[in-house]
Amino acid sequence: MNTVKLSKYLSLILRHDPGSIGVVLDDEGWVAIDTLLERMAAQGRPVTRAQMDEVVRTNDKQRFAYNEAGTHVRASQGHSIKIDLELQPVEPPAVLYHGTATRFLPSIMQEGLTSQSRQHVHLSPDTQTAAKVGVRHGKLAILEVDSEGMAAAGHRFYRSANGVWLTDSVPVAFLSERPIE
Repeated sequence: MNTVKLSKYLSLILRHDPGSIGVVLDDEGWVAIDTLLERMAAQGRPVTRAQMDEVVRTNDKQRFAYNEAGTHVRASQGHSIKIDLELQPVEPPAVLYHGTATRFLPSIMQEGLTSQSRQHVHLSPDTQTAAKVGVRHGKLAILEVDSEGMAAAGHRFYRSANGVWLTDSVPVAFLSERPIE
């Protein structure tokens, strides 16, 4: 299995549907690597530890992480299943960004950003990262988030292990569309 396909498959299992191959994540989203590899092989998708290491090490978005002992793996964020990533609230930068498609703007500018099927809204620290995310969904739109204002109003922010900023929602009052350069 090539690294892109393996990354997508791991995302499915570790973020959304571990039961599809018969694994159970602990409360923090961790699963023993040996168990995961065994269950993947039983499903007809054999993967070596070296292949797993390669995906965890080289994934451009650092979607996955090993525990300190290197015995367990989990997704860094993006879960649609309830897990506790053990994130502590942190002070965000003054501005964060969210990449999306223009077709979603009317709804977003009416309702704000919501987590949809995930646990958190994902925000980017820069426009380049937001653009990479948004362009996957169609014609690009970048939203600027007044994260400083949100924090002052009591909203909490978290930063995942791979640098993605997370929050529960972003009300319309803290959003503005940023022109695409």
